[in-house]
Amino acid sequence: MQPRFFEDFKQGDRFVSPGLTITESAIIDFALTWDPQPFHIDKQFSKDWAYEGLIASGLHTLCASLRLWLALGTFAHCNMGSPGFDRTRFLKPVRPGDTIHVEVEIVELRASDSKPDRGVARLRQVTKNQNKEIVLDMETVVFLKKRS
Repeated sequence: MQPRFFEDFKQGDRFVSPGLTITESAIIDFALTWDPQPFHIDKQFSKDWAYEGLIASGLHTLCASLRLWLALGTFAHCNMGSPGFDRTRFLKPVRPGDTIHVEVEIVELRASDSKPDRGVARLRQVTKNQNKEIVLDMETVVFLKKRS
């Protein structure tokens, strides 16, 4: 893939990641380290709880989604970091065996007002499961390097 810079993107550009299957062991391992709530780590407890079975932490879903869109390499050469997320919604739980993918759309591009070496991109990232159901919907702001 040719290196891309801020100027190479346009509003409406879309990118789709490959899939990633979330295993039961990955759900439990992530949760034990970062979000040790019983409905993420205890199969028996989670059967009788609100979601009727083990579910991934929303943070796990977010991290896996980030990994998937970074793996595309679309912004690898020009990514200068992010000041954060503007909107994040976990719409459906991710369960063991679900295969997720991310669809990224550039919803806004503008030159930085304060730093002439970069532009600002607002991305909408929608994570879907194998049934095309949206499990995560978020917006991210990313700084992208301009050509010299």
